[in-house]
Amino acid sequence: MNTIFEVSSKNYGDDLLLIKKTLSHMETLVGSYNGYSLSEPSSKFGWTFFKLSFNSNLRNGIEEKFADMLNKYKLNNQSQKFTQFIADYFQTKGCNVKIKMLD
Repeated sequence: MNTIFEVSSKNYGDDLLLIKKTLSHMETLVGSYNGYSLSEPSSKFGWTFFKLSFNSNLRNGIEEKFADMLNKYKLNNQSQKFTQFIADYFQTKGCNVKIKMLD
């Protein structure tokens, strides 16, 4: 099952490039390819919104590779930990976006 995030950006062009580079690197680290997809963007009030979908192979690979980091988050469940990890990972790569997991 895919994990889907809603991503919000104020600088879509730059953030999109950083997200693609970051996820490409992440795929290489965990040995998963074609592990994510991006939807078409929509803009409102100066923000651009789009969906980012992870397939289960990429998510499982990330959770295994970075299990020690995920376990350090003091959150209620694995989905919240994964969401916060991805948001923090993007931040460390210079990508200033907001991320919310969709049900």
